[in-house]
Amino acid sequence: MTQTYDLVGIGNAIVDVISHGDDSFLDNMGIEKGIMQLVERERAEILYGAMQDRVQTPGGSVANTVAGAGTLGLKTAFLGKVKDDALGRFYASGMVDEGIAFPNPPVSGDVPPTSRSMIFVSPDGERSMNTYLGAGADFDEDDVDVAVAGAARFLFLEGYLYDKDAGKRAFTAAAQACHKGGGKAGISLSDPFCVDRHRDDFRRLIAEEMEITLGNEDEWLSLYQTDDLDAALRQAAEVCETVVCTRSGDPVVALHCGARVEVPVTRVTPVDATGAGDQFAAGMLYGMATGQTMERAARMGVAAAAEVIAHVGPRPKRPLKAVFAEAGLI
Repeated sequence: MTQTYDLVGIGNAIVDVISHGDDSFLDNMGIEKGIMQLVERERAEILYGAMQDRVQTPGGSVANTVAGAGTLGLKTAFLGKVKDDALGRFYASGMVDEGIAFPNPPVSGDVPPTSRSMIFVSPDGERSMNTYLGAGADFDEDDVDVAVAGAARFLFLEGYLYDKDAGKRAFTAAAQACHKGGGKAGISLSDPFCVDRHRDDFRRLIAEEMEITLGNEDEWLSLYQTDDLDAALRQAAEVCETVVCTRSGDPVVALHCGARVEVPVTRVTPVDATGAGDQFAAGMLYGMATGQTMERAARMGVAAAAEVIAHVGPRPKRPLKAVFAEAGLI
């Protein structure tokens, strides 16, 4: 069939809520500076109410990837779950305003509030993140629009959602719909602790349903329980068409249909590393969707990641096409 979308993502639909807070405020609110903490609903409501100068943006790891790819001209959609509350309606309209199809209507009834990450920025630039997983983490098979997944050239899944059985079923349903429509499915491993909790299921999913898997060094080592990165990637490449490993300032390693490439990374001190992996995936998937070589696609990923870590926030502030043009990639 002719696919409608170049890239469809599935992930946790999280509203990033950014406010300022000095050290005294953080101490008074019991917020540990400079880290990400998961918080429960009551705590989330207290912190949200304490934010005086809120700036809200649609977020979430794979949502950020889809947004980055969309700025490059790909036709995109994002499947995610939000409640029919103020933040959920904001999220849905914000994605559409960015040109990203968001086919899941906000859900009413007895569901948790919309997911949110409350980010307090200190005068020294430190970001203290307090994340309430909320409705987005309960994405299940019934939330998968199989018509959208089946109309994707590339489907990209967020490993964080694999923490629940409902997410596992949703991923399988979405991947099978994508394959039925002639597309390719991929996943971000997202977090080594998530991999630790669901190692066997991740390995089964990659072997049976994925053509593309992206992860960092810690995630790959955890997945195959080894200290030998090359051995881990070889095992993955035996069952998955395209395997990619990011390694912070070290070269990116990509294996595709038996061929291996390494792409160097220029070491810099990031202003904010949030979103580096998300935008690497955006550049990489854009390269693959536009028929680039694996090396060029990886270079696009590296360039996109380098752009986003140069400023605060997980999405590009400059058009990635301009970034790629400067790097001689387009």
